[in-house]
Amino acid sequence: MQWTIEQRPWDDPTGAALRRQQREELDARYGTNDHEPGPPPSATDTDLFLVAVDPTTGEAIACGALRRLDPTSAEIKRMYVVPEKRGTGVATDILRALETAATKRGWHTLRLETGTEQPDAQRFYRREGYREIPLFGNYVGSTLSVCFERQL
Repeated sequence: MQWTIEQRPWDDPTGAALRRQQREELDARYGTNDHEPGPPPSATDTDLFLVAVDPTTGEAIACGALRRLDPTSAEIKRMYVVPEKRGTGVATDILRALETAATKRGWHTLRLETGTEQPDAQRFYRREGYREIPLFGNYVGSTLSVCFERQL
């Protein structure tokens, strides 16, 4: 493995920088900064935040989070890989670490929302065993959302 995956607090500066990069990329992709239906994740409602770090450079290269939905399910939030590390497998490793953590917490259903302008993310989740589901929660009625789910 070319990286280590570490649990970090939500307000960790390195993780915050990755989330800013993700936001900037999505703003450009959608042509607006108004592309997230529902409340964004925060320190108060994010149960787990993981950051992948290149051990040779110390650079943070990817992140992902879990937000509990109910006693048996959680939502994947803020999956992001810096562009130069895409295709390396780090996204799959972050996703598997989130799935393992969810199972340990008794969450056997993972859901997520991605966007209509993110076909690469949609392909990734399908490849990783997630199936498209009807819009759920805050995403119901959104014209920009595509939702997925996987039973663990």
